Amino acid sequence: MAQIDTGAAAPVAHTRAGALRGRREGAAHVWRGIPYAAPPVGDLRWRPPQPHPRWEGQRDAAAFGCAPPQAGPSDVADIVSIGGAPEPTSEDCLTLNVWAPAEATTPAPVMVWLHGGSNRMGAGSLPFYDGAAFARDGVVLVTVNYRLGQLGFFAHPALTAEAPADEPLGAPGLLDQIAALEWVRDSIAAFGGDPANVTLFGESAGGLDILALMTARRARGLFHKAVVQSGGGWLPAAPLKAAEAKGVAAATALGLADPDAAALRAVPADRLVAVESAFGPVIDGRLLTRDPIGAFARGDFADVPLMIGANSGEDSLLNYGGGLKRFGQMIKPNAALARLYPEADGDEEQLVRLGFRDFGFAGPARWIAGRPRRSKAWLYAFDYVEEARRETMPRANHAAEIFHVFETLDRRPDGAPAATEADCAVSAGMHARWIAFARDGSPGEDWPAYDPRGDDWMVFDATPGGRVRRGWWRAALDHHTRKAKLLILLLRVRDRLRPVFSGTRG
Repeated sequence: MAQIDTGAAAPVAHTRAGALRGRREGAAHVWRGIPYAAPPVGDLRWRPPQPHPRWEGQRDAAAFGCAPPQAGPSDVADIVSIGGAPEPTSEDCLTLNVWAPAEATTPAPVMVWLHGGSNRMGAGSLPFYDGAAFARDGVVLVTVNYRLGQLGFFAHPALTAEAPADEPLGAPGLLDQIAALEWVRDSIAAFGGDPANVTLFGESAGGLDILALMTARRARGLFHKAVVQSGGGWLPAAPLKAAEAKGVAAATALGLADPDAAALRAVPADRLVAVESAFGPVIDGRLLTRDPIGAFARGDFADVPLMIGANSGEDSLLNYGGGLKRFGQMIKPNAALARLYPEADGDEEQLVRLGFRDFGFAGPARWIAGRPRRSKAWLYAFDYVEEARRETMPRANHAAEIFHVFETLDRRPDGAPAATEADCAVSAGMHARWIAFARDGSPGEDWPAYDPRGDDWMVFDATPGGRVRRGWWRAALDHHTRKAKLLILLLRVRDRLRPVFSGTRG
């Protein structure tokens, strides 16, 4: 095991780039603001992350680095309340943070966290991602900043034209995540972590990105287990041409009719991230050669142990950015849908909300867990609402499980009431499942691995540690899965035809 130099309050880890002086905080050694790549500024904007220069002496790692530039939905005045990061932000944002057990005597399992926020907001430094509970329980936790919005998920013909033939296009944010995993592979032993036992876990956009990374050859071998929290799985990635068209539209909105790459890189970051769009993986033929959905359908994905699940109230996402109206135009409430959701009592808005949850999150989670594999998958549903919130919150909101996984109920950004003893018991049980998975590759002997024939879920409700339920939401999910089969077929056909119509650009 690597030796960490320890002083009264300042453990020092020695990495390839130089020495890092952290802090002793209770049962943890903590290092914040560690650069894992060079600042992606100037000519490096939108380029793959580059190695960070070495430094001399000991670099202080007491403070978090800046969050990435970001913006949320236009109808949200304060994005911090929904998981955005406060100022200061900066394009010089490619940093990560490490919490490690202070008294470990053997290499510890490692968990790497990819935050959510629609790939447009968030940061690894947010207080509810504090890693103290993981370090206390013998796990090294790493939280990561990656480029967001138009800085992290952007394509444009001018950038495609200047890129070398093998350089990935359209999603430097995903490349940042890979660079962070490479840093973990090369450096985490210096912090007491085991580079051969890395669990990649993330929520919402972070979970969606993990699914993409599971199908990217460049990411193979960089993580050995995965946890996808509310990451969906049926949201198609953008073909490069479609991503370029969105980039052209964004440039036009900024007053750039036919810019070259230099003109695009001259746009201030705050103006760029303010241009609204959808941000996610891009099928560029280089990093991603096919849509992740098609890759999972074909069995072409990293065959590693997987935990995946969804929350009972994922529809809380519809409360922002006009989501309820937009999705209501896609799902038409009818008698058939009403029969699937008797709990809605015919209320059309509730039918839309429950349909959104199941087609957007629960259905694809079950589908991915059921893909043929050699390794095992475990499926969960999070259905717990804290005691003080039950009168106003009918179901477990999108992202509500995070505060239980991290045991940070007291750090919620939305001014929630104090946690009760029952709330904390649920948190302790759920957190223990994640720890067991990272340590042993299984969340517990009492949680059956997923088999579509049995359709066993672990439902996290008021029972600490959860309880196994068979056929959870089965009728509705069977309905949505049948609907998704056509989408999956069309995406597989598109992937086969893509090289014919995209030429050699990728």
